[in-house]
Amino acid sequence: MSTKPTDLSIPHPPPPLSAEPPASGFGLIVVGDEILSGKRADKHLAKVIELLAARGLPLAWAEYVGDDPARITAVLRRAFASSDAVFSTGGIGATPDDHTRQCAARALGVPLALHAEAAELIRARMREIAAEKGEPYDPHRADNEHRLNMAVFPVGARLIPNPYNRIAGFTCAGAGGGMVHFVPGFPVMAWPMIEWVLDHHYSTRFRKGAWQERSLIVYGAMEATLTPLMQRIEAEHPGVKVFSLPSVDHPEHGRHIELGLKGAPEAVTRAWPLLTEGVAAFGLSIGPEVVREQ
Repeated sequence: MSTKPTDLSIPHPPPPLSAEPPASGFGLIVVGDEILSGKRADKHLAKVIELLAARGLPLAWAEYVGDDPARITAVLRRAFASSDAVFSTGGIGATPDDHTRQCAARALGVPLALHAEAAELIRARMREIAAEKGEPYDPHRADNEHRLNMAVFPVGARLIPNPYNRIAGFTCAGAGGGMVHFVPGFPVMAWPMIEWVLDHHYSTRFRKGAWQERSLIVYGAMEATLTPLMQRIEAEHPGVKVFSLPSVDHPEHGRHIELGLKGAPEAVTRAWPLLTEGVAAFGLSIGPEVVREQ
């Protein structure tokens, strides 16, 4: 199939999805035996974290699953039963090892059906490829008919446009409020499709500049020593999370602990003196301060 990029539009862009409860988060499901066997390294986790962070959003969870229909169905049932917005990558093709579309229907308890708009996008792409090759387009040719299987979605699915080859992804909503967005496993297709979903359906949740992580490099400390201080900070500042990230062989700092706070910038600012004064009281050696913002 030709790899000529196409527009990121679909004939009738859908309105934004219904707003989810404020407590809902973003999740990621990565499907594929090739990831679990080590034949291919997963690139989606780091990229989805990056795409969310650029919009002031965190990734709440991620899960990997092989090409096992029972396991995929179980993972999707949990996602649909949650109140989360979930991206599922991989397994939506039409080869025997692609099970995600069928598992999504099974998890939702609905049948599969040819999605007319998705099918027309595939036919349009096949016409383009035939024209590029100087061949007549034959919709009844076996390979062209087979490609239409990639437009067979759970009933009620909504399209996600694919800028790479027009083979659309799809979105399904669960009875529990979970919204799962299905995209291919190929990063060149999946990543712009994920961005499209975020920008078209979740822009009201973007919170750029609303989150800050501020930390210190602490040398010669044990986590058990610092735990009472961490507990005190969280008790006195409920909107702040305290984290401790130990390292034994860092190339620059050697053995150390990165001790820090994360939360709304104003909340972190209020809690920061308690952390620095608490560390100083132990007489510990302190390295550079690190600030990360979204």
